[in-house]
Amino acid sequence: MHFKTTQKLLNLNSNAKIVSLRTRSLQVRNFSSDDSIPAIIDPYCDPSSPKKLNFEQIISAAYNIKSGIQRTECRRSFKLSHAVGSDVYLKMELNQATGSFKERGAREALLRLTDEQKKVGVWAASAGNHALALCYHGKKLGIPINVVMPRYAPLMKIDYCVKFGANVIVKGKDMSVTRAIALKSANEFGAIYINGYDHIDILAGAGTIGLELLEEVNDLDAIIIPVGGGGLISGIATAIKTLYPKIQIIGVEADTCPAFTVTDGLAVPLVGVNAFYTAKDYIDKMVQVSEQSIALAILRLLEWEKVCVEGAGATGIAALMSGKLPELKGKKVATILSGGNIDSTALGRCIDRGLVYDDRLIRFKVIVSDRPGGIAELAKILADSGASIKDMFMERAWVRQDVFSVNVKVVAETRNKEHVQELEKRLRERYEDVCFTQFENYLLRH
Repeated sequence: MHFKTTQKLLNLNSNAKIVSLRTRSLQVRNFSSDDSIPAIIDPYCDPSSPKKLNFEQIISAAYNIKSGIQRTECRRSFKLSHAVGSDVYLKMELNQATGSFKERGAREALLRLTDEQKKVGVWAASAGNHALALCYHGKKLGIPINVVMPRYAPLMKIDYCVKFGANVIVKGKDMSVTRAIALKSANEFGAIYINGYDHIDILAGAGTIGLELLEEVNDLDAIIIPVGGGGLISGIATAIKTLYPKIQIIGVEADTCPAFTVTDGLAVPLVGVNAFYTAKDYIDKMVQVSEQSIALAILRLLEWEKVCVEGAGATGIAALMSGKLPELKGKKVATILSGGNIDSTALGRCIDRGLVYDDRLIRFKVIVSDRPGGIAELAKILADSGASIKDMFMERAWVRQDVFSVNVKVVAETRNKEHVQELEKRLRERYEDVCFTQFENYLLRH
């Protein structure tokens, strides 16, 4: 569900007050037989009675959590600024103890519990970052934590939740199912369910990032914020627009969400009702970015800034690099690197895909002579051009040419697009049958 289209699910009266949000059926849709449970409404995130975050709650949260979370730096990126033509600042929320901004809201929500609620413990549903934050601060505060994680949750995040002493249940094929299981369990045990992107205390915690941004960077023109469930953007937007309404608030989401995506931190089934109710009047623009641009943004941040960012945290840079925000040329812009908890396998895939779309990893096939020296000649052409062979496969049976020909499939590393064009020219001068795998150019080249 895309944030900017969520209004289609809302019924508004003449005063623009949200009357209802059709989510009840969505909570249990697509349940498998072993997951089928009745729909339960979270009393803290009730579509029939949405709550709006106010600035005073953010100020209170900033005071409450300051001793338990890191005040992250907001540093200027010289290389990114030069590449996109804007003055780019990076808010380093990936430097929190558990690797994401989620700690702010998690700690605030836990501190707001009554003594009795703290004894019983809390329940949550999360694909990773919210669970990690709750488990970490639950352990520090002595509060029992129970988390239900979907089957696709990264193993690294599941393992860390267990190490923090939480009760972890891996069940549910998607977040809709997982959330319903957690809500049902919370009701059965008389515990509080903490929604990771819609509980009002979660929103207040996220809003403290906005306060820090204003203290760290003067004269900001715009802030670019990842959007999944909407908790981060609603909190920051409330803080920013209360103090400096002229600063643009721009949300970015992956164009594949909420499907399986490299931005697993954004893969939620529906924008939060409180988050939407809070943020709808504050957001100036929403943009979508492709998986390709996110992969390249992860690669750029790794190479240029020496930081490892998860897909959700890279969406702001992806939006800038892919030319989705031309109006920000020459402007002072901040973006939130919201987390760095990317699975090592996913990171490897993102790096490879980023290299492909940066024209630094290519694939082609060519028909060469299968006589002695034929393959060696091809390898020499590649070496002389400065390309490095990563993989080479020979196919002899499915070749239409004579029996002394072989179809060679090559994966090679190159420097840039110009280098690829030079290599292709050399190969076509020598061989009749050359085919390069072509990709649509989604990105601006830098």
